[in-house]
Amino acid sequence: MHRKKRSSVDKDETSASTDASKFKKSRMTGRQSSKASVQHDNNETVFIQFLRAAGVSLSQGSASNELAVDQVVFHKRLQQQLRKSPRYPEIVKEFITGLEAHIEDPARFKNCLLPCVPRQAEGASSCLSSFQESLIRLLLGVEMLQTLIINTLFEKLPEFMFDSSAVDGLNIPRIIVNQLKWLDRVLDSNDLTAKLMQLVAVAPMEVQRDIITSLPEILEDSQHTDVARELNSLLQQNTQLSGPILDALSSLNLSCSLLTEVRVGVMATLKAVELEHLPVVVKFILHSISSSDACEVVCDLRKKLELDLCVPPALQASQSHGNHKATAGCSSTAAASRQDSVSMVLEVIRSTMRFHKTLSEAWLKAIESIDEADDHKVMDLLVLFILHSTNANQSRRGAERVLRQKVRTGLVQEALLHSTFRGFAQVLRGYFPSILALAQTLLRSPDASTVPFGGSLYTHSFTAFDSYCKQEVVGSLVTHVCSGVGGEVGVALELLCGLVEDQPSEMSLYAAFIKGVLDYMDNLSPQQIRRLFHLLSSLAVTQQHQATHIQDDMHIVLRKQLSSPVLKYKRMGIMGGVMVVGSMGAHRPRVEDPAGSTLSKETYRQVTALLELVQSCSRSSPEAEALYYDELANLVLTHTLDPQVQTWVGKSVMEDFQKDFVVDVGGDMTGSFLFPPCEMYDLEDDDDQKDFAINLLPLLAVDLQHRDDTSSLPGRAGTERRASPLCLAPFFRLLRLCESRQSQGDLENIDGLLGCPLVLTDLTVLEKAESLTRPERNFLCALLFYIINWFREVVNAFCRQTDPESKLRVLTRIQNITHLQSLLERALAVTPGFTPPLANFDGETTDVVLASGSAAQPRKEKKENTGKKKKAGNSSTDASLLEEETEETQQQEVREPRPGVSLEAYRPFFRELDLEVLTLLTRPLLDAELSTKERGGAQLGPAELVFLLKDMLYKLEFSLAAGPAKRPVFLKVKPDRTVGFSHLQQKSPKDIASCCVRLLPTLCSHLQNCHTYFQTLLSENQGVVDGRGVDVKEHQLMSTAYQLLLQVLHMTFSWSGFSQTQQRGLLKEALGVLASQLHKGGPEPTLDQLTRRGFEYLLNFRCSVPSLSSALTLSQLLSAVAGRGPSPAAYREHTASLARHFLSQEWITASGERENKYNESLTAILSIYLGHCEDVLKAIEEISGEGIPQLLHAAKHASSSSWPTLTRQTFLVFYKGMMAELEKAVRKIPPGKHNDSTEVQSEKLLVWNLAVRDFHFLVNLVKVFDSRPVLNVCLKYGRLFLEAFLRLGMPLLDFSFKKHKEDAQSLLKTFQLSTRQLHHMCGHSKICQATALTNHVPALKKSLEQFVYRVKATLTLNHCQEAFWLGNLKNRDLKGEEILSQRAQESEEEEEDDEQLPQDQSDDEAQEKEAERTTKNKRKVDVNEEDDDDDVTDDSDDD
Repeated sequence: MHRKKRSSVDKDETSASTDASKFKKSRMTGRQSSKASVQHDNNETVFIQFLRAAGVSLSQGSASNELAVDQVVFHKRLQQQLRKSPRYPEIVKEFITGLEAHIEDPARFKNCLLPCVPRQAEGASSCLSSFQESLIRLLLGVEMLQTLIINTLFEKLPEFMFDSSAVDGLNIPRIIVNQLKWLDRVLDSNDLTAKLMQLVAVAPMEVQRDIITSLPEILEDSQHTDVARELNSLLQQNTQLSGPILDALSSLNLSCSLLTEVRVGVMATLKAVELEHLPVVVKFILHSISSSDACEVVCDLRKKLELDLCVPPALQASQSHGNHKATAGCSSTAAASRQDSVSMVLEVIRSTMRFHKTLSEAWLKAIESIDEADDHKVMDLLVLFILHSTNANQSRRGAERVLRQKVRTGLVQEALLHSTFRGFAQVLRGYFPSILALAQTLLRSPDASTVPFGGSLYTHSFTAFDSYCKQEVVGSLVTHVCSGVGGEVGVALELLCGLVEDQPSEMSLYAAFIKGVLDYMDNLSPQQIRRLFHLLSSLAVTQQHQATHIQDDMHIVLRKQLSSPVLKYKRMGIMGGVMVVGSMGAHRPRVEDPAGSTLSKETYRQVTALLELVQSCSRSSPEAEALYYDELANLVLTHTLDPQVQTWVGKSVMEDFQKDFVVDVGGDMTGSFLFPPCEMYDLEDDDDQKDFAINLLPLLAVDLQHRDDTSSLPGRAGTERRASPLCLAPFFRLLRLCESRQSQGDLENIDGLLGCPLVLTDLTVLEKAESLTRPERNFLCALLFYIINWFREVVNAFCRQTDPESKLRVLTRIQNITHLQSLLERALAVTPGFTPPLANFDGETTDVVLASGSAAQPRKEKKENTGKKKKAGNSSTDASLLEEETEETQQQEVREPRPGVSLEAYRPFFRELDLEVLTLLTRPLLDAELSTKERGGAQLGPAELVFLLKDMLYKLEFSLAAGPAKRPVFLKVKPDRTVGFSHLQQKSPKDIASCCVRLLPTLCSHLQNCHTYFQTLLSENQGVVDGRGVDVKEHQLMSTAYQLLLQVLHMTFSWSGFSQTQQRGLLKEALGVLASQLHKGGPEPTLDQLTRRGFEYLLNFRCSVPSLSSALTLSQLLSAVAGRGPSPAAYREHTASLARHFLSQEWITASGERENKYNESLTAILSIYLGHCEDVLKAIEEISGEGIPQLLHAAKHASSSSWPTLTRQTFLVFYKGMMAELEKAVRKIPPGKHNDSTEVQSEKLLVWNLAVRDFHFLVNLVKVFDSRPVLNVCLKYGRLFLEAFLRLGMPLLDFSFKKHKEDAQSLLKTFQLSTRQLHHMCGHSKICQATALTNHVPALKKSLEQFVYRVKATLTLNHCQEAFWLGNLKNRDLKGEEILSQRAQESEEEEEDDEQLPQDQSDDEAQEKEAERTTKNKRKVDVNEEDDDDDVTDDSDDD
């Protein structure tokens, strides 16, 4: 007990003590007259006299009563006085009557209810406690007075019931009820309880609450059950008393059944409970849960707990601004009260989770069981945050797992997160560390679908929380940027840019954090460097006064980078400088003059000065200058510059381009060239329009000569500016973008560049490229790269033109590109070690790594100085011999055929095609019969179609199929996959997917054309693919186009963004395009109908796919389309049937040979078939029992009749696929349980019998196909199968051996034959001494030994241990022949040389070797049968 505070009572303590001391002195002196004494005694009642004698002095007025003795002494004295009185027991009634008379005065009644104060004489020390009970409380401790005083209190209480604050602002009813708490003994507890419950029925609400909350401290344990039932009944009648009633019930000792009954009643009225009582209600529910019903109760609580309705819309609107400023008046108080109540509810949930592990698991299961996005509530996110905030690692990991899974499947969306932060920002502030940790986890997730949700957590946290949280958010995002992980860095930079755009004033306070990223620029990609400088410059421009230090730091960094001789840092400076120009020189239109300039003179001066600085520093090298043109062109394309800045950029572009790269047609060309110049690729029909040409050949010659001079005289580098062919394509891109910006997309002023000729040389010289010198071949290869890149940039420029002539010329340029690429392939084949000129200048490194094996590698020449040194006199002879050897080597090098070179490895050295170029796919495909005739109109040929589809596939693989972000590997250089996709990186995956959906009708049209082509081809050649009348080249092009079309469609429908709810409309549009090819018109179909119709449409192409790789892509495409529907499992049968159809078809190309990567495609299709078929065990049995025997009886190069793809060359593919799928299938068999029924056990045994039979057949195949790869597969998957059998199959035999004796014996017998063969393979592997095989032997032998003892344990468990017998197993090879041990072989050799050994030693050694030979044996399982036969019998009784 603690001492209660006194208000006005303390003021009269001094006066009361003074009066008491005076009274005491007067009694001791005895100076008062006897008359006065008699009169005083007559006025005092028995109550006052007895109290004074017991040690209590009643005070007058507002002073507190005084207690002079200890409480125990007081009880003893008063009880003795009452008992020893001659009028006992009537004296007790007189005493109570005096008490009633005394407390008639409200002030004196208040004094009796308030604590007494200790009294002591002057100068005397007291041992009394500073806290004393009230007078009423002291009297309740006297047993003979207790019942009467309780009755008096209950009679007195109604006087103050409706005016509880009448006496000095004190709550008299509450004080009265408090007198009854914690009494040492209650004489009549039943009567007291009855009176309290009667009073509850008639008292006001406030008094009811006081009485109910005090019941646990008043009642005895035996009364808890009865009172709990009454309170439960009262709870159903009045939900306003939910809080105090449940608070009281929580403190009562109740049985489980009663607690459950009360909880059910509470759950029924949960929605009607007031918010202020909700914490108590939730606490009672959670504390009354047992482990068995935790999941059920938590699920019910989650459904009925509507926290969304606890916060009114007005409060949500006020919090959405993020200022957290309270509104005026009562609304702010009510809002704070509601937020506090919600916080208390969440704190109750959190406290129960911390101390009850079952509750944490129950909440996770409740949230995890929701399978509809609309069913998720704000409560779910709040609970996940609470779970993550607990100290238990399991709860934290579970919260992360569930949240990641819900976000990935689209069930928890950003709209729900927005509602949570909008209504409960104040509540969420307490869980900010968990929110920040979850945001970091999701942002670093390798799953791209969860990254945006992590970004939203960051954004909402910055918007809704205080300055400390804002600082932490910015610091965490900066940490992401500095991590060096590509995807993580990019997303963090985008989030920072978004925050700067939305809240520039808030972000300016944390500019110092963002500025620190400048020290980690080495880890950033070019696109990330652009975003970083855009971020910093935007922050500096929007907050000029607060962020001047950012401008200074940026300019310092830019000047250092631009002046650096290292090209890497110079590139950073160029990209950063141009991005700063874009922010400073951006056009900000005004209302009065939207098109006018808005820049101040000082800002314009800074912008132009920075541009001049970047331009002057970039001219030191052609690579830097080309990058400057590219960056400036990108700035013009993506930013709206101020008219003054735009004019400055474009004023000299046309003049400089004509000066550097354009010459007049027919002019004199002076200079020394390796090849005679001529004008080629002219598309101008009228000779009068042939005014100019692109001066490419002379520029290249001068550039090569300058490089030679620079290498010989390094001091001459950079002395004067020169035009480089590297800058041709970038400069033209800048020119056409400036022209397009100034002319609103019209390129009429520069359309002559589309058809103008190029100054080249006659490329027919490439037909004899083998006879050219290495410098000449390098020159021609570089020239071809420059021509192709020029044409690619021309196509970028004019692909959007709508006039027919421009369309035709653009397609002609694409034809030129495809022709030049074929020439380049032949040129590269005879030019090993050639490094192409750069075409993309913003890569991580200028040394782009070529894929190994794709480029022609230089032959290794023999070292001429490896022999002995020659004499000096023979130097002339040595020189002549060296020249002859060199000529012979060159001639031999020319005579040797060079392999073809694929240009896929050289893709980084070609200019990037814009996404708009793909609109050329809308042109119709040229008919097959017109392929050799004159083309009419702008039609695509097969080669042009393949060219565009390859580029589209590259773009989709980069944007839609981006792999998870990986940290850079130390000391491991890999080619930068972002090179060549600078323009594409500026578009989001959604933009790319939308573009693909818009092109889907065109792609379907091309796919149908390819289908018709191959159908016609097969019908004309009676189904023979490689007939004499087939054009092999055209067939290859159409087959490649078919394959690319299927790959593009597969890549589109495999985009992970389609699984997000936000992209549901785009997915339905894509599926609608496929469905419309068969079903047009009618009502709007559902997603399931669209999926089914699209699947049916694509399934029609199965009969025309020309190659196995195309068949694989079609199967994958159908699986992807089926996965986008609501029921993917409904299409498994169709997918398996299609894969079976492809496996039962013979695949031969038009050239009569198999395609490249045939085995890889066959492996994938076999995996699809076995993975989607209804019964994989029967499918494996069909292939192994039907197809393989047909192969064994067929000719050497023949195939199986029922499985044409199964040949001796592809046997390993089938064998490995079947073993892998068999092992995967047995791992899915549920383990046997003791409570399984007989039917279930019989069914599981049947499945295991089928699996073991398939395994036995596959293992025995190594006797026929005994190559090392086959043995390797058998050893690997044999061990895995054996381990699965030990883990899942043997427990089943433990419980079913007696009931299914014959099935169990058959299973063990068949499996034992397989284990014996595996043992023979282990011995064979040791004989072969093949490391790839022997690596599997130790683990396999360990599993075989475990199998022996596991079978013994099963037989012992079923009382059949006498049926187990161990015998000696001899080491045999695959053919069954015994393998002699090493000691036996040594003994035979020694017996041959026996005469050379002493007689006494030979006998001893022979005995030792014989003993060693007999001990070198292996154990094996054999049941009641000798030799090598296997049998399992059970001779024991049934019991």
